[in-house]
Amino acid sequence: MTETVLSKLEQRLGGRVYARQRLGIETDHEAQIFGQGLNFFHIENWYSVHSIIRILLKLTGLYWRGRANAARVEVRRNDIHSKKLPAEFDGLTLLHISDFHADMNEGAMRRLEEILPDLSYDLCVLTGDYRGATFGQFDDALARMRTVVARIKPPVYGVLGNHDTIRMVPDLEAMGIHMLLNEFELITRAGASIYLAGIDDAHYFRVDNIEKAASGIPHQAFSILLSHTPEIYRQAAHAGFDLLLSGHTHGGQICLPGSIPVTLDSVLPRKFGSGAWTYHEMAGYTSAGVGSSIVTVRINCFPEITLHRLWRAEAVVRQ
Repeated sequence: MTETVLSKLEQRLGGRVYARQRLGIETDHEAQIFGQGLNFFHIENWYSVHSIIRILLKLTGLYWRGRANAARVEVRRNDIHSKKLPAEFDGLTLLHISDFHADMNEGAMRRLEEILPDLSYDLCVLTGDYRGATFGQFDDALARMRTVVARIKPPVYGVLGNHDTIRMVPDLEAMGIHMLLNEFELITRAGASIYLAGIDDAHYFRVDNIEKAASGIPHQAFSILLSHTPEIYRQAAHAGFDLLLSGHTHGGQICLPGSIPVTLDSVLPRKFGSGAWTYHEMAGYTSAGVGSSIVTVRINCFPEITLHRLWRAEAVVRQ
């Protein structure tokens, strides 16, 4: 990474400490594979476990069904109501896509490319994990992302996930994705405005900075926060955000009947692990993701992309 690019990233992430921290943790992680601290054990990087999972699924007869399910991307719809939403934004639709893991989910990527041209939305948000592995080369992931992003109508905004290196940012932005690195963007419509903010990964790298992302957002304004993980729901709500969009959990990916996740790989209440939820005055949505991680299977948990439609609360028609 050139010093010029590093300097720009330092400014955007919130200073020299954040940028150096992100790159430093990435370097340490790639050197020892298993990470550090609270995330010392990374099942994603223990490839013998991947084989064990495959063998167990094959023994139970679930493997090939799970493989087929991994490509069955569903389009889900979610309505969000807020009194703070300006009337000019009533009916605004956001396409939300998370957890591509593009280089290891060819079936899901092909299905996504089929679905995207027929969808109607005003803007698109991506909540991270573009790469399959958590270390190493990322050229294959970027190459696969290019063909998908080419089918997404602009504007497109995104954040990084725990599988992503900050070195991917220049290429992602060259595709037309406006990456939000602890930053916000003003969204205008018919003279009115709302705010869209995004933070860097809070799950593994922990270089998220909600204070910086929210620093220029007026308290009375309607604001949306993009975060790869929903684990920062408390901080987001108390910072005054009205909507938190996230992913990371995959909805469990391998679930018991009734879509009960075996694990969410997150420290948060299970009710926040998938779909729509609320916390205090903030609405939230955790995407089950379009791709799969570790093993390309889905059991009782289909991959998804989501169309969120924003409504001004006074516009709700009660039957």
